[in-house]
Amino acid sequence: MATVKQIQLRLQRSKKKLTRLNKDVTATKGNIKKLESALKKAKAADKAAKAKKKKPVVKKKPVAKKKSVAKKKPVAAAKMKKPAAKKKTATKRKAAKKKK
Repeated sequence: MATVKQIQLRLQRSKKKLTRLNKDVTATKGNIKKLESALKKAKAADKAAKAKKKKPVVKKKPVAKKKSVAKKKPVAAAKMKKPAAKKKTATKRKAAKKKK
């Protein structure tokens, strides 16, 4: 069986070890908090950089204007112009005959 002195010695060593471990635990907790805050800041900066970065602007090619297609004239209107053209030539003939 252990003596009183041996038990006291073991108890002192255990207490020292416990205090040293408690200090390590608190230091580790502080380091964890620092790292978490740094991570939070880095994420926020990354998110801000992505939001600031604009999407590449796609330049659109200028759309060519459609040429206006001449509307087809109605058949009746086309027939009317032909006699009018003949009429002009007929008047020219009459004028030429009068001059002679």
